[in-house]
Amino acid sequence: MEKDAPIVVVKEVGKSYGTVEALKDVSFVVERGEIFGLIGPDGAGKSTLFRILTTLLLADKGTATIGGLDVATEYRQIRTKVGYMPGRFSLYQDLSVEENLEFFATVFHTTVQENYDLIKDIYQQIEPFRKRRAGALSGGMKQKLALSCALIHKPDILFLDEPTTGVDPVSRKEFWQMLRNLREQGITIVVSTPIMDEARQCDRIAFINHGKIHGIDTPERILQQFASILCPPSLEREEVRHETAPVIEVELLTKCFGNFTAVDHISFQVNRGEIFGFLGANGAGKTTAMRMLCGLSKPTSGIGKVAGYDIFREAEQVKKHIGYMSQKFSLYEDLKVWENIRLFAGIYGMKEQEIERKTEELLDRLELTAERDTLVKSLPVGWKQKLAFSVSIFHEPRIVFLDEPTGGVDPATRRQFWELIYQAADQGITVFVTTHYMDEAEYCNRISIMVDGQIKALDTPARLKQQFGAETMDDVFQQLARGAVRKAD
Repeated sequence: MEKDAPIVVVKEVGKSYGTVEALKDVSFVVERGEIFGLIGPDGAGKSTLFRILTTLLLADKGTATIGGLDVATEYRQIRTKVGYMPGRFSLYQDLSVEENLEFFATVFHTTVQENYDLIKDIYQQIEPFRKRRAGALSGGMKQKLALSCALIHKPDILFLDEPTTGVDPVSRKEFWQMLRNLREQGITIVVSTPIMDEARQCDRIAFINHGKIHGIDTPERILQQFASILCPPSLEREEVRHETAPVIEVELLTKCFGNFTAVDHISFQVNRGEIFGFLGANGAGKTTAMRMLCGLSKPTSGIGKVAGYDIFREAEQVKKHIGYMSQKFSLYEDLKVWENIRLFAGIYGMKEQEIERKTEELLDRLELTAERDTLVKSLPVGWKQKLAFSVSIFHEPRIVFLDEPTGGVDPATRRQFWELIYQAADQGITVFVTTHYMDEAEYCNRISIMVDGQIKALDTPARLKQQFGAETMDDVFQQLARGAVRKAD
């Protein structure tokens, strides 16, 4: 193959799953040494395209080559030349950091020592934790390990499918600096991302929707051309006022694991109908604090009341009066849409007649009536998230806890999700939310930011920006989070 020829050539590729056309006559090229972005809504066909290009899936029609090699017939050679970070699985959670790296090196018939120079700058950041299981690492650490594993055989090209989902803003910036360094070493990078600030760091981006590529150009031109989908306008809200009685009260709440203090004497209150943003870098202690407030983990010391119940002595009462939605698990994938709704409604102790009536109302409101018998695993990510949130407040709890609810969701769907949050808050439900998207932080009434287990800032977005002399919440977060001492949970 000629040295200056494109490294990826895709011509009229199509792929269907039954009656669903995932890809329709997709064509594009990627030049050597560029960062090429693939941008589009949930269910647009991005992951299917990645799987075809990494030889894990055969296209129904069309051709694709990587470095001049055909993905259908020369897949063995291609696999030695590509690195791949899939969206969901790329590490063995029960293996340690160094065991994961050694395993991937062995699979590619190489050694860690042979290509250590390529991953040195990345791996040195996680080397102090080399004996720790991958499943116990923070989000940012996991991504650095996954990138090291994808690079260990010295590939010519990297395919990264939403690599920074669930990663805090500071770690995301570090990750993208690593990608720029790899490009300087001659590695081509093809990346998908739902985060438009990341899309702007690509040399070119392709916008894919409903399985078709609608445009390929510089980031600014594509983001301007398809702004209604990729850069929707900010939400406007006329806030409904509720009485200001606190529904969450926390005083000097502390959680220790042996000699490690995960949550260090935090104090705050949250009022009825308030949207309270609970922010912090990976490893700051947010999830540990939220588990205590949900009655899932007992505090080491301090006081906490949720919906009027003591989180230490009345944990079971707390669970009955809250809703909860996590990024990792909220719905049963192998159950139908209506079965998930009925299951959780039954767990919350709702009566049969009420469940039946409210199920139909919910399906109609979410425009999912036609999907009532669809297995949840077949729904696009954005639809799953909206359904999961609606199920979490189906029993009309006083408070709903949302743990990174929009991770990996495209901008337009995230906006729709926040419209649901606003509706819940207007009904008097308190929303306690963690997020790594700083534009979402702007939607909260108040925000706390945790660093090293302590709350370092707590106020409205406007006052925090004023206090830190910042234009955006991302600037505020960066200033605080960069002072963190600990790097992993």
